[in-house]
Amino acid sequence: MKRFLIVVDMQNDFVDGSLGTKEALAIIPAAAKKIEEFDGMAIATFDTHFENYSETAEGKKLPVPHCIEGTEGWELNASIKAALDKKAWIPIKKLTFGSVDLPHIIAAYAYGDDFEIELIGLCTDICVVSNALMLKAAFPEKRIAVDAACCAGVTPALHKAALDVMRSCQIDVIDG
Repeated sequence: MKRFLIVVDMQNDFVDGSLGTKEALAIIPAAAKKIEEFDGMAIATFDTHFENYSETAEGKKLPVPHCIEGTEGWELNASIKAALDKKAWIPIKKLTFGSVDLPHIIAAYAYGDDFEIELIGLCTDICVVSNALMLKAAFPEKRIAVDAACCAGVTPALHKAALDVMRSCQIDVIDG
């Protein structure tokens, strides 16, 4: 069985940058260890915005420029990148919370074999839950799991709420 680890938006702006939190910073060691020990293919998503961010629908509702392509904030956290670089991994730019390309990429790399998916990353209540639900919709018979110890939300309460939503949608929440 093939295994995919989706590393969601572990970028500087979400860890210790413009939208960083102490909870995000706290999960870095566990997330890096998970990546290093994972037996399967890793795929890292990059929240990707541009200089016109403030003019976008998201920018009007969240007026904090972040993950502007080409900036330090857009780059992966150094510990996460070092862990990923120890194995083969695929980067995916995404322009919104969930990656519409992710299910197609997973299906292509699965080559028709059985597979399961695990997600880690930031933020649990925005991009992790969006990607987990998209993957569950695309692959309703596959095991989709989220490692709660390797995720952080905008707040601890929103992290917990997102985990509850994912459990309700038959996504396995581990370590949580």
